[in-house]
Amino acid sequence: MHFFKKNSPIYQLLKLYLLISIVLRTVLIFHPITTASFSPTEIIKIFAAGLLSDFFIFIIISTFFWLYLIFLSDSKYEKPWGYLTFGILSLLLIYISFFNTILNEYGSALPRIAIIFLGIKTLFFGLMLFLPKYRNKIRFWLYSSAIFLFILIIVQNALSEFFFWNEFGVRYNFIAVDYLVYTNEVIKNIMESYPVVPLFTAVGLITLLFTYYIVKESKFFLENLPSVSTKLKSLTYYLILIFASLFFIPLLAKQETSANIFTNELQANGIHRFYLAFMNSELDFNKFYKTIPENEAYTLLQKQIPGISKNNTKREIVSNLPENKKNVVLITVESLSADFMKAYGNQKNITPFLDSLATQSTVFTNLYAVGNRTIRGLEAVTLCLPPSAGESIVKHKDNKNKFSSGNIFKQKGYTVKYLYGGDAYFDNMEDFFSGNGYDIVDKKSLSPEEITFENVWGVCDEDMAKKAIKTMNEEAKSGKPFFNHWMTVSNHRPFTYPAGKIDIPNDSKSRDGGVKYTDYALNQFFKMAQKQSWYNNTVFVILADHCASSAGKTELPLDKYRIPAMIFEPGTSAAINNTLMSQIDIMPTLLGRLNFSYTSKFFGQNVYDKNYQPRAFIATYQDLGMIRNNTLTVISPKKEIKQFYLKETEDSNTDKNHKIHFEQIIMSKQNPTLTKQTISFYETAYNIIKKHQYQK
Repeated sequence: MHFFKKNSPIYQLLKLYLLISIVLRTVLIFHPITTASFSPTEIIKIFAAGLLSDFFIFIIISTFFWLYLIFLSDSKYEKPWGYLTFGILSLLLIYISFFNTILNEYGSALPRIAIIFLGIKTLFFGLMLFLPKYRNKIRFWLYSSAIFLFILIIVQNALSEFFFWNEFGVRYNFIAVDYLVYTNEVIKNIMESYPVVPLFTAVGLITLLFTYYIVKESKFFLENLPSVSTKLKSLTYYLILIFASLFFIPLLAKQETSANIFTNELQANGIHRFYLAFMNSELDFNKFYKTIPENEAYTLLQKQIPGISKNNTKREIVSNLPENKKNVVLITVESLSADFMKAYGNQKNITPFLDSLATQSTVFTNLYAVGNRTIRGLEAVTLCLPPSAGESIVKHKDNKNKFSSGNIFKQKGYTVKYLYGGDAYFDNMEDFFSGNGYDIVDKKSLSPEEITFENVWGVCDEDMAKKAIKTMNEEAKSGKPFFNHWMTVSNHRPFTYPAGKIDIPNDSKSRDGGVKYTDYALNQFFKMAQKQSWYNNTVFVILADHCASSAGKTELPLDKYRIPAMIFEPGTSAAINNTLMSQIDIMPTLLGRLNFSYTSKFFGQNVYDKNYQPRAFIATYQDLGMIRNNTLTVISPKKEIKQFYLKETEDSNTDKNHKIHFEQIIMSKQNPTLTKQTISFYETAYNIIKKHQYQK
């Protein structure tokens, strides 16, 4: 049992991991933020159950290191297998380096990573193949490097867990997942907040010290590599441990049931908590954000959404005019920032069709996206409620049978569909939309003859436009009105599209090309739609899902949330509405335009309603903001609150209706009314969802 002996690297690394886990738990118990005392029983539970969990987690995270050890051998360099393997590695490296592969579809970073990894692998395999005299020395240094890297991960994780606890008093949660999304911002924050050079120097020295010890203790393993039969036997035992770990890890997590929250957190394994946060993608609002008494929150909400009563948003929307059951086509355009359009100052002419359509539409020039991901935009126009802390409801397990735009149309006798050029399985869209009564038309619905171009994200927008027309023609034959929601895909990295369609080469892989091609595809869609019998009886709603970028000088830079939005109805006059509004208001506004009477649970409102009070919501995964009265209020984890005065900046390329740039000046004295209003929206939205009060 070579791999399980005391001189094996696995055994030594396991000892180190458990030792560091014990030290970390002890430090966290005595940390000032741990404002609790523990009984002897709780202490035993923290360390006993915790270490057992750590053991099984180690089995999982050591998988790649196990594979590395399994493939350590001299036999693979023997003729002819050594030369054959080297030839295959070399050809694969040439292929990835000089030819267009599937990796290129994901952008420039992934091919470079693959080239570097494969290049290093080929180089060292070649050295050990052609320089057998130095093979043991090369293997020793590669082995030491692998040990160093594994220990570095263990030590760095322990340090990260300490600092995370120092900030939040818990193990990893969705904020830690969020940190992976906002890498640049996190690195800048670390650089500014901590003595990075001494910390990293200490981590490096500690890692080197442990590496020296473990390499020394496990040198016998390296000098006496196990036979194939021993490897197979050890691998069998390891696979049994893997399956046992997959069974016991969640079982141990279920034992975190103490009334003392700190006991549960300390008993837990941080890596497993990170995994759960990544999979569940939720952040407890009441635990991490500033709250107000529930009754006060709903009282404030009633003042901002007239007609609601008690602790919910249910109210009657009544129209005195006859309902207008026109077909509705909602088009959410991938990553269409407002400043891509001419009216907002763009001089590149990359949205000529949408620029033209805007002059024939009701344009909402002061509308903000709620977030910076597609599923946030889809959530906003479908559920019409403020964004939740953590991940979008689209990704939640409890994402079905919600009160939705599609639900209203179904009540009115419409057929309801979601159209998407990619595989709707991505980002849980299929589960969300089908679970809320939408029929799905995605890439899987297209026959090979209907696909002229596709990339990693799906078929090009032209192909989906043609499929949309076919779908709507079939629906029109039924005699029932239809509501179709089409999500475009082409304006997305790698920005590839069919050649010869626009004046930007299709192999330039530029954002401008992606924007202009999508604009071109939308033009083709409307040209085809104009020829159909249902066209003049259809209302088209076009807006972005989010902006192309969300990075800025502040937590929530306003210009990175401003999106274009318009309602085009053939035969009606154009208009401009400069009312401050949110993405969640576009569908209630459309329903008002159709004179629909219905029972609503939406937080979103008809901006033409006399009782509408202008405000907009913008958010990241953790910073939740509301814009009102030239003020941006931002509530964040750790119960932090910031307010910014919004000062309009000069821009000669835009008129008064299309100003999108503001200087965000931090306010030393906060407006308590705006703070409470912001909290009331987000707190009640969170509680209503958690209590299942937002069902259809």
